[in-house]
Amino acid sequence: MSYNVTIQPSGHQFQVEEGEAVLSAALRQGIGLPYGCKNGGCGSCKSKIVEGSIEQGAHSHTALPQDEQTRGMALLCCAHARSDLVIESREVIGVGDIPVKRLPCRVAKLERRADDVMVIHLQLPANERLQFLAGQYLEFILKDGKRRSYSMACAPHQDGPLELHVRHTPGGVFTDHVFGAMKERDILRFEAPLGTFFLREDTDKPIVLLASGTGFAPLKAIVEHALHKGIARPMTLYWGGRRRKDLYMAELAEQWAREVPNFTFVPVLSEADAADQWQGRTGFVHHAVMQDLPNLSGYEVYACGAPVMVESARREFSAHCGLPAEAFYADAFTTEADLAA
Repeated sequence: MSYNVTIQPSGHQFQVEEGEAVLSAALRQGIGLPYGCKNGGCGSCKSKIVEGSIEQGAHSHTALPQDEQTRGMALLCCAHARSDLVIESREVIGVGDIPVKRLPCRVAKLERRADDVMVIHLQLPANERLQFLAGQYLEFILKDGKRRSYSMACAPHQDGPLELHVRHTPGGVFTDHVFGAMKERDILRFEAPLGTFFLREDTDKPIVLLASGTGFAPLKAIVEHALHKGIARPMTLYWGGRRRKDLYMAELAEQWAREVPNFTFVPVLSEADAADQWQGRTGFVHHAVMQDLPNLSGYEVYACGAPVMVESARREFSAHCGLPAEAFYADAFTTEADLAA
């Protein structure tokens, strides 16, 4: 059995099969709905069910609180149709034009940038080049079939290996392997490009880039892409961490601030101690944005990092700074622990 799904306001339609997630059906048929983690952890695919009924699958309650579910909101990545549906969702143009590939790759270089941050460089086969949008991610396919997602930290125009930034999550099967047994020349398999987090180029609005931890990775790709394309929109990067070491490529951001017109870098630490000798901003990184830019109505925000930071920024920028919901683009880095929250 299949059901018909109509998207408002576009009027586009697609079919979803019994037992198939609504998001999966849309992507399979070339419909570009927004998404991030695809496992109920980040909230990027949250949409309103205008008509019809669904069964909402397992998800993080921070991504879809009960009060939002009561108001008809749903996470389409783990929602299954129980009737024809009318949903309210914005659509993403252009994502469906790029083919998703499954490829082998070789670990070309491992570069430890902090005690818990590894930069992995991946070499593709000689006859392959991956087409993607700056900010998108790949999924490693592990031997047991499980998947792990990481944003690509390089811009699409760059030749050479793909670049990933991986933070060690103690007890995490994949990151324990990265920081323990992984070595150069190892072979991995991945699927890419994925996600709807990328720079929108059809506007001249100034840009706020908001990162926590390794959320810097896709924002690095976006900045490098913008520089390559000669995009002159003002950009301000707010990068938050607990300690100074968490800003593991601060020197690169400082270089952009020195050399790129209309680029500003604001580092923020939440738990700096005496050893950091920190003279800069402190507190929550999204609060620094609100202090500097109390009116965000004319901006676009690209936020990436811990789900609690992304969701707090989404909520507070809208409620207190006038940021339109459609001008907030996000990629929350979810872990297995987040999904249990």
